[in-house]
Amino acid sequence: MAACHLRRPQPEAWVLTGLTLAMIGIGLLAGVLGAILGLGGGVVVVPALEFVLPLFGQEISIAQAVAISQIGVLAVGLSGAASYLQQGLVRARTGYLLSPYTIVGGALGSFLGLVLPAQAVATVFAALLLYSAYTLLRGLRRVDAERPPSRLVPPAMTFAGIMSGLLGIGGGTVQVPVLNLLAGVPIRQAIATSTFIMGLTAVGNALVYHAGGLLDLRLAAGVALGVLIGARAGASLQSRIPAARLKLLFSLLLIFTAGQLLWKYWA
Repeated sequence: MAACHLRRPQPEAWVLTGLTLAMIGIGLLAGVLGAILGLGGGVVVVPALEFVLPLFGQEISIAQAVAISQIGVLAVGLSGAASYLQQGLVRARTGYLLSPYTIVGGALGSFLGLVLPAQAVATVFAALLLYSAYTLLRGLRRVDAERPPSRLVPPAMTFAGIMSGLLGIGGGTVQVPVLNLLAGVPIRQAIATSTFIMGLTAVGNALVYHAGGLLDLRLAAGVALGVLIGARAGASLQSRIPAARLKLLFSLLLIFTAGQLLWKYWA
């Protein structure tokens, strides 16, 4: 009777499995930190892809990393908006009125991401990381009382869309302060409405990058799955982790990552 031999997986299969797990892990980290600290997942996803994929023998441009991040943003936007809608926190009318500005801005930013040199995109992204670190350490001024919106809201939301499309972030880093400080929306409703707008904007952004041939759907699916799981876990961990210590450590990580990006693309 012939002996039965188990076939060992080929090295390519091991690499593929490891790569899939790495993508889910990146998404988990982005989702957890995003839920705890209120940061867009792209702040984690884009630099993580830049540094992790080469370990698996795959080079990736920052534009490709931004394209993949858009799917993670879309996943967060859809799941987060559904939860906020159930809680009655979303200003749906405000979202529908302002989303055209972010969608147009997002399409413009995505197009810029296709044509701008990698050095330029990396430099802008490094500036965003440093700004995010600053806001975590110092905190943003918040408005909790209703007040009339400023005329600067439409151009500011368009700018938020451009940053979302160009950098693969959810836009909340810009949108939440705009909705809160300029549109006069109370902070909790500003966060919820920003998440609602984020999902609508990410759809257009992802389509532009897909049309440009930069979106790897397999990698994006792994990141999106991890983000969805991580966001739920982060929401439950939020009250258990000392926020001040976590903000300090993550701010130092953002500063280090910004330096690494600048070194990679300029040195």
